[in-house]
Amino acid sequence: MKRPTMADIARRAGVTKAAVSFALNNRPGVSEPTRRRILAIAEELGWQPNSAARALSDGKAGAFGLVIDRPARTLGIEPFFMQLISGIQGELIRDATPLVLTMAEDQAAEIALYRSWWAQRRVDGVFLVDLQADDARVPVLEELGMPAVVIGAPVGTGRLPAVWSDDAAAVRTVLEHLAGLGHRRIARVGGPRRLRHTVIRTAAFEAFARELRVTSRIMEADYSGEQGAAATRALLADPEPPTAIVYDNDVMAVSGLTAAQALGLRVPADVSVVAWDDSALCELVHPSLTALSRDIAAYGARAARRLREAAGGLGLGDVQDTAPTLTVRGSVGAPRTVQ
Repeated sequence: MKRPTMADIARRAGVTKAAVSFALNNRPGVSEPTRRRILAIAEELGWQPNSAARALSDGKAGAFGLVIDRPARTLGIEPFFMQLISGIQGELIRDATPLVLTMAEDQAAEIALYRSWWAQRRVDGVFLVDLQADDARVPVLEELGMPAVVIGAPVGTGRLPAVWSDDAAAVRTVLEHLAGLGHRRIARVGGPRRLRHTVIRTAAFEAFARELRVTSRIMEADYSGEQGAAATRALLADPEPPTAIVYDNDVMAVSGLTAAQALGLRVPADVSVVAWDDSALCELVHPSLTALSRDIAAYGARAARRLREAAGGLGLGDVQDTAPTLTVRGSVGAPRTVQ
């Protein structure tokens, strides 16, 4: 079906296109009865304003953008981003604001998208995720004057506001729990070291391990199940393997659990397993996974509200979200040496 235009409304109403424009934009130039008749015809035809034309008239695109720089194969199975996006979209739908979602090969491609979107008035602001230790996106967004909200720690974010939760506090929660059970060799399978939140978690893991007098080891992975399993096998092949392993996401934790069981090890009798960011995946395996839990959808919704405010011209500060709590399930127990 052909999309109705102002010309269609004008023909049906027997008026000029200029009169239709006046009526639809609530401007003077037509009588009140004519305005009401034009609006009724527009509603009957299902007319909607053209977003490009609206951007030209008021400078607003009426949409926000999110670019994710991760391999599509990992994004498609990672519950964190699905929950985050659902929270963002759930908030934006309250005023019918679309979310323009796409993926980029690297930061250079992502920056090119931002420049194109801003020049073409495609979006009114963007969500910035997976901040890197030396992130080239931040100065570009500041230079463009493009409203943006960082979803992550307010470190290296320049003047951009951030919505964040305390990763270091979450690391302490996990290590204190495991050390309290008697674990003295604890490993972590982390995400890519270029990511800011990986750096924060690594620093906290090493610091709290020293404080608790725990032997620690960290292996880097890419959040995929394949690398999570490979890291697990490497850790458990050590002459003095860890008695507990903490994974930076649920996908790697599930794969790590399966890898340990394939080696003939019992979870948690031989090795305990903890996942970062709880999800349905954590309860679909046996034993179910102990995990750091938080309301990720609410986290996304909070970021969406902040971006709406930033796009409206409000000066914003950082907002700290509730820290994750540890949901204890069957994958964690005391090591055999203290049982």
